[in-house]
Amino acid sequence: METKNLKQAAMWGFGLLAMLILFNSVKGTVPLEKEIPYSEFKQRLDQGAITDVRVRPDLIQGEFRDDKGQAQSFRTLPLNDPNLVGELEQHKVASFQGEPDRSWMSGLLLNIGGILLFFVLWWFFVIRQVQVGGKQAMSFGRSKAKMVDEKKKKTVFADVAGCDESKEELSEVVEFLKHPEKFQKLGGKMPRGVLLFGPPGTGKTLLARAVAGEAGVPFFSASASEFVEMFVGVGASRVRDLFEQAKKAAPAVIFIDELDAVGRHRFAGIGGGHDEREQTLNQLLIELDGFEQNQGIILIAATNRPDVIDPALLRPGRFDRQIAVPIPDMKGREAILRVHSKTVKMAADADLAIVARRTPGFAGADLANVINEAALMAARKGKEGVELTDLEEAIERVMAGPQRRTSLMSEKEKKVVAYHESGHTLVAKMLPGADPVHKVSIVSRGHALGYTLQLPLDDKYLTSRVDILNRLAILLGGRAAEEVTFDEITTGASDDLSKATAYATRMVTEFGMSDRVGPLSLKKPDQEIFLGRDLNHGTGYSERTAQLIDEEVKRLVVDAQTKARDILSANRKALDELAKSLFDREVLNGEDIDAILLAARA
Repeated sequence: METKNLKQAAMWGFGLLAMLILFNSVKGTVPLEKEIPYSEFKQRLDQGAITDVRVRPDLIQGEFRDDKGQAQSFRTLPLNDPNLVGELEQHKVASFQGEPDRSWMSGLLLNIGGILLFFVLWWFFVIRQVQVGGKQAMSFGRSKAKMVDEKKKKTVFADVAGCDESKEELSEVVEFLKHPEKFQKLGGKMPRGVLLFGPPGTGKTLLARAVAGEAGVPFFSASASEFVEMFVGVGASRVRDLFEQAKKAAPAVIFIDELDAVGRHRFAGIGGGHDEREQTLNQLLIELDGFEQNQGIILIAATNRPDVIDPALLRPGRFDRQIAVPIPDMKGREAILRVHSKTVKMAADADLAIVARRTPGFAGADLANVINEAALMAARKGKEGVELTDLEEAIERVMAGPQRRTSLMSEKEKKVVAYHESGHTLVAKMLPGADPVHKVSIVSRGHALGYTLQLPLDDKYLTSRVDILNRLAILLGGRAAEEVTFDEITTGASDDLSKATAYATRMVTEFGMSDRVGPLSLKKPDQEIFLGRDLNHGTGYSERTAQLIDEEVKRLVVDAQTKARDILSANRKALDELAKSLFDREVLNGEDIDAILLAARA
């Protein structure tokens, strides 16, 4: 960047120097001359005041000395005077000479260099700067969508794993783009728009590219935030331009990412309803109604927040089809891992099925990150391939962050952390139906001084009341272990308390799992308030009910802590043995934990 600025400054300096040279040259060729009549010229010649004369057929120029003896330049128009040369010799003029005739053509030729230099400098410093540096100013209303040529780098459904149901839904779109007459002859109409919604990283953009790749049509990709500018009307103009480009390249696929940036509910803000974002949304609604089915244009949009999309976008005739792209299950995770591991050299023991079982809740982007992190760690260690240990380390790195090897705890703090994590582990092992403990560690990762990793045997889609109560007890097991062992508590349980309170609140207000409150949904809009829709609605229940909710949340958390304390007190020997082993070894896996607990019972 600095080199570019120096180059530009040098060019400006060169241009300024050239203009100064041109100005001086013009100034030198056109001196300040006094216009005198020919009679005065003859009179001063007779007086001997003329010192220099240059004679042209159409002009006489020269110098004379005035009454004060100062040199003055003059010019006069000549008359038919054949004796002029003799008179110049007679009056001893110091210098006199003739000059050729300078017509308008010769003057133009002499000055053409300066004119050309002016236009070259004007183009370089003005026009070129507008075209290059100010390109956005000249094409402000043009769409910033990028056209991806899928013929060069084609993405197909085989490159997308873990969302088979979504691919099946989109296969009809591909068939329509390939063979539109198949649907039109039966009178069927293909949806104008397809909305892909789901958590971040599940592959919504990749699915849209795969639709264009399978159909072999141009793919226009844009982010919804690119339409919105500070100037009203620019976003609507860019939407029009995007659809015009797509119509020229039809059949084509238009993909708009993060649709909620322009597709939110209209008049949902405090500052009024007629702003740039709403004009952009209105234009998008018009364009969706404007193109016909036989044009072969499919609009695909993606969002993480389908709940805030304007209802006018979701009605039939616009985004007719809404496809969920969920977090993949264990089978889908294994398929995604195999797709991303194609370009990575894997060792013989790298069983991706094990990795898939140990990554519940991971999206496609998370799994891709696991493979990449494992490859980087194996390369740093000089290995020939990515081993299972590298993949396990990568999973923990993605979940909890990198190890903080420079963070050294004192012996006392290390002992407290060991008992804290042992409390989580022991409560989880003693509660029936709890997820198995895969690993416990007191090696610092990210913001955590230690962690206990539980992995379910299968993917769960429903959670029972007993499961949540067990989860509360496990979360509070660390704090309970500190109380039982040291008769003191620390700040290490702050995150556990936050999660436990959130679980208990949802049990009471969302899941209807409180006997005192009853089977009611009393969820507060306190997570993401949407202005204009949620701000004035309040809580939806009375102050007495709010007090009852607070009491029930407190009761659930206190009961869970009491349950955890009772379990740890009844198994104090196992707690001490587990904490001692964890203090010495820092990391224990599931087999180590089972062996320690078995020895403690003997």
